[in-house]
Amino acid sequence: MEIVLAELSRVKTPLLDMAYEHSGPDSGVPVILLHGFPYDIRGYDDAVARINAAGFHTIVPYLRGYGPTRFLDDRTLRSGQQAALGQDLRELMDALRIDKAVLAGYDWGGRAACVVSALWPERVHGLVSCTGYNIQDIPNSSRPADPVQEARMWYVWYFHTERGRNGLTQNRAALAKLLWKMWSPSWAFDDDAFNRTAPAFDNDDFVDVVIHSYMYRTGGVAGDERYAAIEAQLAAQPAIDVPTIVLHGADDNITPVGNSENHGRHFTSDYERRVLAGIGHNVPQEAPEEFAKAVIELCSRRVG
Repeated sequence: MEIVLAELSRVKTPLLDMAYEHSGPDSGVPVILLHGFPYDIRGYDDAVARINAAGFHTIVPYLRGYGPTRFLDDRTLRSGQQAALGQDLRELMDALRIDKAVLAGYDWGGRAACVVSALWPERVHGLVSCTGYNIQDIPNSSRPADPVQEARMWYVWYFHTERGRNGLTQNRAALAKLLWKMWSPSWAFDDDAFNRTAPAFDNDDFVDVVIHSYMYRTGGVAGDERYAAIEAQLAAQPAIDVPTIVLHGADDNITPVGNSENHGRHFTSDYERRVLAGIGHNVPQEAPEEFAKAVIELCSRRVG
């Protein structure tokens, strides 16, 4: 699939100077595609080409701490908590005057899309969420997972230490590449694919945002008070009442495919779960055709 030549633009939200790429017909249903850690917008290139060819407009932002996106104020806490990511997405939509969009994402980006879909469903035509219901249950974060899953999450505990912060600072690309391999063991990506993404980790805020994200979700640090009301709503594990397609890679080695088997209880509108054989954690880049198909289906429902 030919890569779409997207236009890089910037827009100011209350906290961020946010960089994003956009392409496809301006008259098409808007689709916002959100990347995770440790990835960036390049993971969507092949999916974007398909979505644009179907007649829909894509917006692919760099999340806080990635690529050219910058904070407007040096004093702002470099929070990576889920409420911040969700609020960033809502404020991006406001800044771009997008009343309603199809939201799609994985990892951190899937979490942002789930937060907006749960709390502001009037802004969402439909949701594509990789690995299911991605809103974290922060109040119960002290409950341990089984030992195998705890071992998969070694990087979380690494980031709780000064050694881990230093390791991420000094070896951010090497660490990210290792996680790509571990989380998607069947994905034979090449150096060129990784090297297109790696510069996004050179953002001055990357380490602070990542460390805060992983420490906050375990109760290791306080959140930004500006998001306290949103976090209180998310603590209730709110239902998502928008049409949703869940995609889960069968070979995902950080969020095992069985984790989303019972997630349907969190969704109160049209809901479908699709398991993708031979696919790991980075669904849009590993399976762009299947990912784009799900997005296009939700866009077509809106048009129809």
